[in-house]
Amino acid sequence: MSAPSCTPLLTTPLNALHLELGARMVAFAGYSMPVQYPAGLIAEHLHTRSSAGLFDVSHMGQLRLVGADAAAAFETLMPVDVIDLPVGKQRYGLLLNDDGGIIDDLMFVNRGEDIFVIVNGACKVGDIAHIQARIGQRCQVIAMPDQALLALQGPQAVTALARLAPGVATLVFMTGAAFEIAGCDCFVTRSGYTGEDGFEISVPAAQADTLARALLAQPEVKPIGLGARNSLRLEAGLCLYGNDIDTTTPPPEAALNWAIQKVRRTGGARAGGFPGADKVLAQIDHPEQRTRQRVGLVALERVPVREHTELQNLDGQKIGEITSGLPGPSIQQPIAMGYIAPNFAAIGTRIHALVRGKAVPMQVCAMPFVPTRYYRG
Repeated sequence: MSAPSCTPLLTTPLNALHLELGARMVAFAGYSMPVQYPAGLIAEHLHTRSSAGLFDVSHMGQLRLVGADAAAAFETLMPVDVIDLPVGKQRYGLLLNDDGGIIDDLMFVNRGEDIFVIVNGACKVGDIAHIQARIGQRCQVIAMPDQALLALQGPQAVTALARLAPGVATLVFMTGAAFEIAGCDCFVTRSGYTGEDGFEISVPAAQADTLARALLAQPEVKPIGLGARNSLRLEAGLCLYGNDIDTTTPPPEAALNWAIQKVRRTGGARAGGFPGADKVLAQIDHPEQRTRQRVGLVALERVPVREHTELQNLDGQKIGEITSGLPGPSIQQPIAMGYIAPNFAAIGTRIHALVRGKAVPMQVCAMPFVPTRYYRG
């Protein structure tokens, strides 16, 4: 009997650099990715909060939508305003299925000559196929597999990056422009997924190593792995696709109404017209139709509460489940996100998490757990 075959993991253009820096590599989204470096997750997390951390996120998918009808076409796939997005501005989007569930969450920028889109690594093949099938006859859908993606995050990110490209300091949160950085051709947005000020940098894969080394040469910058990226985004109250949102999650149940502009809501100039619109708009207009609600939770004992942990009311009845949870390094308190029955979702409500048979007291709290520090000018 022959040995079972397995698909080899892909590597990013920075694989050699990760190994040189002593990273511990793990399988993630089909790639070999650094989960942490020798300093460890906690040190990396705190360094990003205090200075600047460099993340390799080249597993993410990048694509361009090109053509006069691209914005209008893309808007038919999401409950967001694409048509009115000014050139140079970036927006968070939700790609929905016909039941109103989230196929993926993504970022997109109006670059004038195209709409530049970044999707999650684990979803990118399906996302591109879905977009091509739905709107490929209205605009060109051009995948960009030869681009790498780096994220520089933290309060000193602008100091470090502006040393190499002074013009980046003129960007504000959720804007982007092209820059030459250390001789590399980059498209930079002032955004990220840590709750800190920072930048995401699309760069040709052949130039990624040069760019990463130039950034790491700056005194503020250290390499950061996937472990700290996860803890940083949870402290910022941001969803992780596959954990906190998926194809069964309508945006209102995920507390993502903020991502749906008024123009696409009931009474708006372009209301509806996206997959699952009837269900999504009904849940916005009539919150009582939601069957569950994403909430933030803090543990009232120093017991970490992980994903898939059952949530109970004080009478021991199941009311939900944790989707993300870990010790919050910045606040030194266990934190979590999860879904619970709407009548328990009010801030301050006490509930229990069932951890190894023990009821751990938790309290519903506002998110983010750590105040965001985006630069808005």
